[in-house]
Order: sequence, then C-alpha cells, then structure tokens
Amino acid sequence: MSDMTTRHADTAAVVTGGGQGVGLAIARQMVAEGCRRIVLAGRSADKVEAAAATLRRQDVKAKAVALDLTDVGACLALIDTAVAELGTVTALANAAALGARDSVVDCTVDQFDRMFATNVRAPFFLIQGFVKHRIAQGGGGAILNIGSNCAHCGQSYLASYSASKGALVTLTRNVANAQKFNRIRCNAILPGWMDTPGENVTQRTYHGATDGWLERAEAQQPMKQLAKPDQLAGLASYMLSPSAGVMTGAIVDYDQQIPGSYPE
Repeated sequence: MSDMTTRHADTAAVVTGGGQGVGLAIARQMVAEGCRRIVLAGRSADKVEAAAATLRRQDVKAKAVALDLTDVGACLALIDTAVAELGTVTALANAAALGARDSVVDCTVDQFDRMFATNVRAPFFLIQGFVKHRIAQGGGGAILNIGSNCAHCGQSYLASYSASKGALVTLTRNVANAQKFNRIRCNAILPGWMDTPGENVTQRTYHGATDGWLERAEAQQPMKQLAKPDQLAGLASYMLSPSAGVMTGAIVDYDQQIPGSYPE
C-alpha cells in the first residue's frame, strides 16, 4: 500500500467548486497526500483565489480560475488552461453544482435549463476535455463526480436537481465503461445532507433557517452530525489516487440515511 503522504506526488489536478466546501476540502486533502500541482475553479474569483493562496503557502503550484459552469466554452477552456499551467492534468474532480429548489409543478424552463447546464452539461464537457487530453498522453487518469443521494429520488422540492444528479450518475458509469481500455477511471460519490457554506445559504434562503439551525438539525440525525467535507475528502482523494487501483464506475453513497430503507 502506498504512503498516503505521497500517493498524489505525481498528480496534476483540476477541482471545480474549489473555492469552498467539498471542492476545497478535496483539494486540501490531495495536497496533504502529496499533490503539488492543482487548478481550483469556482464561481467566485475572490474565493478561489483565496483558496489557492492558502495552498501556495504549502509550496503548491495552485492556480485560481473563475468559472461560470453555464458557459460551456469556459468549461472546455478550463482543461486547456490547466494543461498550459501545470504541464498536464491527471485528475479531475467535479465538485461544483447548483442546488436551487423547485418541484415538478413549479419548475420553470429557465431554472431547468440552468440546473442541467450546471450539473450535467458542465461536467460532461469538462470530462470531454480531460479525456481527450489523457488519450493524447497515452491514457491513464482519474475522474470523480460529486453527485447527491438525491439521485435515488430526492425531496419533492428538489425535482430538477434530483433529475440532474441522476443524469450525472449515468454519465459516470458511461464514461467509466467507455474509457476503461484507456485506463481512465471515472467514479462518483453521492453525499447526503452536508454541513457546507453553501448549505447554510440554502437553508437560510429557501427554508427560513435561523442561527442554530445546524445544531438543531444535527441533533435529529442518527449519527448526531451532518456529513462533513473534510470527512468526505479522504474518500474522494483515495478514489482519485493510484491507490484506488482498478476502481471505476463505482457510485458510492455517502450518508447515514440508507436509500431504500423505511421507518420501522
């Protein structure tokens, strides 16, 4: 088994959603495991630059890129930018997503299009650019998509979100199958309810949450916590590393609620 502090020594990574939350946690974990070349992409230029700056202080070549995931041209250009900056890209983590609320009754065409542009089309074309680059390099490499447990069903107020995450699961398996002979692995993690900065905004914006909502929510959970980005990051980093061996096409539920279970 490889040394965890060096298993990403040869990794050159691109992480979307890298300015905060899950994306930043994954980037930090990869750095802790030896990655010294990384591009962080996110909607907020200030946030991704601040995140990249913290990594540079650890002797990491870290570039920040402001990215609008609804701009497919920008998604395609991101891999080219990363290759120009890092020399190559060997790992791609798609951690950015839109989590707006809607039901099948009230979802607008505009919201549906933005949801699928952000959560499906953007990862699709980021993966396309990554796969083309890896094939040109002779193959190899790893992709990790951060999905959601909502891919199994989701709440009534997460209709288009759940549909988009279901599409991402199918895309993950399709890419894994299509690229297995190129030794390009593609896996996904499906988190449940997570404690992230984005979730705090979501709870306050859509559910009228007030100070203390997190503590109240966690008290009701089976394991007395919401899932934490730093906990998930260890699994994500492993799945993106050579230590994961031939693991591909895996869809890993990451939650304390079990899909398919019923109250007893």
